[in-house]
Amino acid sequence: MSEVPVVPHWIDGAERAGVSGRTAPVFDPALGTVTKDVPLADDAEIEAAVASAKAAFPAWRDLSIAKRQSIIFTFRELLNARKGELAEILTSEHGKVLSDALGEITRGLEVVEFACGIPHLLKGEYSENVATGVDVYSTRQALGVVGVISPFNFPAMVPMWFFPIAIAAGNTVILKPSEKDPSAAIWLARLLKESGLPDGVFTVLHGDKVAVDGLLTHPDVKAISFVGSTPIARYVYETGTRHGKRVQALGGAKNHMLVLPDADLDLVADSAVNAGFGSAGERCMAISVVVAVEPVADELVGKIVARMTALTVGDGRRSCDMGPLITEVHRDKVASYIQIAADDGATVVVDGRGIEVDGDKNGFWLGPTLIDRLPVTSKAYTEEIFGPVLGIVRVGSYEEGVALINAGAFGNGTAIFTNDGGAARRFQNEIEVGMIGINVPIPVPVAYFSFGGWKNSLFGDTKAHGAEGVHFFTRGKAITSRWLDPSHGGINLGFPQNR
Repeated sequence: MSEVPVVPHWIDGAERAGVSGRTAPVFDPALGTVTKDVPLADDAEIEAAVASAKAAFPAWRDLSIAKRQSIIFTFRELLNARKGELAEILTSEHGKVLSDALGEITRGLEVVEFACGIPHLLKGEYSENVATGVDVYSTRQALGVVGVISPFNFPAMVPMWFFPIAIAAGNTVILKPSEKDPSAAIWLARLLKESGLPDGVFTVLHGDKVAVDGLLTHPDVKAISFVGSTPIARYVYETGTRHGKRVQALGGAKNHMLVLPDADLDLVADSAVNAGFGSAGERCMAISVVVAVEPVADELVGKIVARMTALTVGDGRRSCDMGPLITEVHRDKVASYIQIAADDGATVVVDGRGIEVDGDKNGFWLGPTLIDRLPVTSKAYTEEIFGPVLGIVRVGSYEEGVALINAGAFGNGTAIFTNDGGAARRFQNEIEVGMIGINVPIPVPVAYFSFGGWKNSLFGDTKAHGAEGVHFFTRGKAITSRWLDPSHGGINLGFPQNR
């Protein structure tokens, strides 16, 4: 059996082979085979990564804003021109279909473009003559070395939620990507170097909990950005803040779609299928529960089923509608919730287990699944499934639906489908969720707004990208200044005198 290639770290502007002796397998989920190994960093490699980023920080911080902006803009141009290369990497390691991969990159590019406006975003304020001869002004300055710990489901977009803004603001970044699909991070590192980014400003450190804890506890790492499950987000927030770091930790979700009786049910069905099964449901903004206000549920279920039967599941490189799940272990865990729901009395309308696929039989397959009359006491309702399993909960009124959503532990995203503007306006005010869609199933905000939920979906006070992202990666200074006029004996400025 031939050895598979090993994905390198990226330290000091160059590839660096792992030396810890520990590795993890990287699968092609559509084939079910190991295609690469990824090194898992030890303490010495963590120290080398942080030292490199720390050494690069002073010169990068002091480089002109215009020059930093120019490098980010060059990166944007190169990424846009070559995004097809990156999409193929995403599909080969995550499994999502190529159209989903290109969509992920496009959303990441929005944040890169936002970061190109960093000169405006870093502007301070100025008040003249707050007291006689005294002025006060403010500046925003970079933090230093910052860490980004990203999940497997968006190996390009989620890092781009953070590092373009962090770098443009003058920080140096250490990215710890998921060990399940690490190659996108290295591809981005090479492109940043090609864009003119100095060595040490962007580092890729592969690893597991050892690397995560190393970044969370290292005294030279000033801030941590994290996206992942709620238990790990809580751990990252508590550990990082205990070690004096600024932390934004985005956790899991259980996103609902409230459907009122006046809604366009064809639009609802299209939206439910796209939001429930796109990227195989492996996204924190997926709709996993449709809350149908009766009497529309039966008709809606029929429309969703009709659309589900037309979906093709298979290898994402074959123009399919949905690809495999990331690993066999995760596939089996997601599939277990189907049985849990059935055992709890739900009706499995469409069962994705054992589906025929357009792909290798060894791939990590699970087809789109629809579960009706899902009890709200079932773990299939209360827990984040993170896969292509869509539940239907029937309620008798708008008020019952809102109460159900607000009672949940998560507060990431939600949507309402209705043609009643008054109901939509009431919903956006009453619902206890951070991101709201009105006839929009996945309300991920554009890059100049900020992304983040409420309750157990966000730990920390600062969301990703937008104005909050800029504030997260900078610190404010207020300067109070008084200068004596030259006529009071200050330096002779050489101004001509009119005698």
